Amino acid sequence: MAPFSAVPDGAYSEGRLYARPHPPSAAPTIAPGLHTLVFPNGRETLFYAPAHADPRGAPLLLLLHGAARRDGGAEATALGHAMLHGAFLLAPRALGTSWDLLRGGFGPDLSFIDLLLSWTMQHYAIAPGALAIAGFSDGASYALSVGLANGDLFGDILAFSPGFSRPLRIMGRPRVFIAHGAADAVLPVQRGQEIARHLSADGYAVEFQQFEGPHLVPAEVAMGALGRLGGAGVTASGS
Repeated sequence: MAPFSAVPDGAYSEGRLYARPHPPSAAPTIAPGLHTLVFPNGRETLFYAPAHADPRGAPLLLLLHGAARRDGGAEATALGHAMLHGAFLLAPRALGTSWDLLRGGFGPDLSFIDLLLSWTMQHYAIAPGALAIAGFSDGASYALSVGLANGDLFGDILAFSPGFSRPLRIMGRPRVFIAHGAADAVLPVQRGQEIARHLSADGYAVEFQQFEGPHLVPAEVAMGALGRLGGAGVTASGS
């Protein structure tokens, strides 16, 4: 991956991403399929490239794992959806046990995500209106916080069992889907309900789905959430 040095140090402190879809400037260097990409600094991501992506622009989903890299069961469902709909998937690994915002503030993890998005857009045609961000547990909280601050990039946010939403600024009006288990003993369902109420009151288009279950992502719930993207969804890795 080429270095991404256009963004100055400290530029991510407010939660903003700078990568934007544009015509690819380089040919793909990775074969279609599912890959684990490992970088010299030790950072990792799961990456799925469809074999027959729409050359005019394909959808992309960024999936964020929970604490200790748990994904709640969403990964396999999301990957199947990506394969079916010709979508790209990025599922980066956090630097620590969870994302930077939960460890003091935006920084190295958001910078890594921006680099991954920039690299993907450099090599592949990504449809500007078909980017989504999703996550489970801590990853859901991070997806809400990043997605609401970057609603001019992400058209949809999918949050499975979130604990909070903490955007440092607001940009755009992405659609929001929140799902939460009634028997969740890790993050009580009331947290998801409260987030949904607040976002609805703020004028966002919000869909909240409560299911009978614990702290996980039932396959049928993930399939329904991805289906609402109109074929623009993916997800992977989110432990």
